[in-house]
Amino acid sequence: MNLASLQTADVDDPVALRHSGAQWLSLALIDARNRTLRWLTAFDDFVPADRAAIELPAAWRVGQVAWFQEYWIGRHLQRNRGRNAEPGSLRLASIEPQADAWFAARPSADSPSMLASWGPNNPCHAGLRDYLVATLDSTLELLDKCGDSDDELYAYRIALLHEDRVVEALAALARAIDLPLPAGDALMPQWPAHGRRQPLGFASQTITLGTPGTGFAPDNERPAADVAVAEFEIDAQPVCWAQYAEFASDGGYDEPQWWSRTGWEWVQASGRRAPRYVEQLAGSVLLHRQGQMQRAAQGQSVLHANAHEAEAFCRWAGRRLPTEAEWAVAVRESAARGFAWGDAFEWVAGTARAWPGQSNGPAALDVPPQGADWRVLRGASRATVPRQRHAQARRYALAQRDDLFCSFRSCAL
Repeated sequence: MNLASLQTADVDDPVALRHSGAQWLSLALIDARNRTLRWLTAFDDFVPADRAAIELPAAWRVGQVAWFQEYWIGRHLQRNRGRNAEPGSLRLASIEPQADAWFAARPSADSPSMLASWGPNNPCHAGLRDYLVATLDSTLELLDKCGDSDDELYAYRIALLHEDRVVEALAALARAIDLPLPAGDALMPQWPAHGRRQPLGFASQTITLGTPGTGFAPDNERPAADVAVAEFEIDAQPVCWAQYAEFASDGGYDEPQWWSRTGWEWVQASGRRAPRYVEQLAGSVLLHRQGQMQRAAQGQSVLHANAHEAEAFCRWAGRRLPTEAEWAVAVRESAARGFAWGDAFEWVAGTARAWPGQSNGPAALDVPPQGADWRVLRGASRATVPRQRHAQARRYALAQRDDLFCSFRSCAL
């Protein structure tokens, strides 16, 4: 395998993630593991005021990346059957005897003994880098013997998707505790303030929602189906701080009429008067970052607003959130007209749901959650690994989640 023949830019290609063969996947998996190791080092080197509060999610999530890859590739005898592999089929033993005990189920407050075991003296924590390196070596050896069919490459592609998503989650966790960026990592550059453009109008049409054809796609992007979309108008950019500050100064957080029932319960319980990490909205927008106040440009997109806040702003403004189909039309039709996306995941209207006929793969990474408080986010964020920045990407999240790199835009009623 001549890895030198592949350009670094190829590793960032979202189309390659879904269609390229074993050679590209080898380089991408190496890139993903190097990124994971950089984040592990960043968490190890940083000592926050409450170290215990982050020890579990950082160390466990990094270790679970290696376990997931080994579980579905190195140990899975049906790895070459792709989506037809049986999830509960017999597996080989792990190279780490305690791997299943540590990583098969996520430790939580409901299992205090397991939670407590994830302190700095945890034996797997101490050997985490060795486990990360050994599992990747095993994966690459097996991949080198693979063909380029979708079934043979499925387990490797799903492992890459999972690792990239975990790194994205680590970026959100790092923001929550003011962790500096890992050396050499450019996941979260400065957010540019876009020049504001007028809303864009679209005629009624039909769009294919989801990812058609062969190749790889996350479960929640399939099956693709044609959806009729009525005429609509949508913001060219996500709502900016200047717009949101007007909502807040007009008593947006004090008037229940703008909020759904669950949204108003969240406002009262949280005491929130601005999106997460915002210290001041009036006059200048000041964000809390690494123990200091950081000024945000008025024209920058709102960040860390949850779905309740997005819906409340839209009601106050006499507008609404776009549907998934409307958002997809705008992405497809208006790049040359100034439709900007990718700074943050964007909340869309409605509750989380699977496309009719969705069939979950053996790892079941994108099983739609149950309950009205689960919503859909579209697009990508500045924390998204570039190869995952695909226009069809969709994620599920609880409506109150504001630690994610999330924003929103509005449509005319």
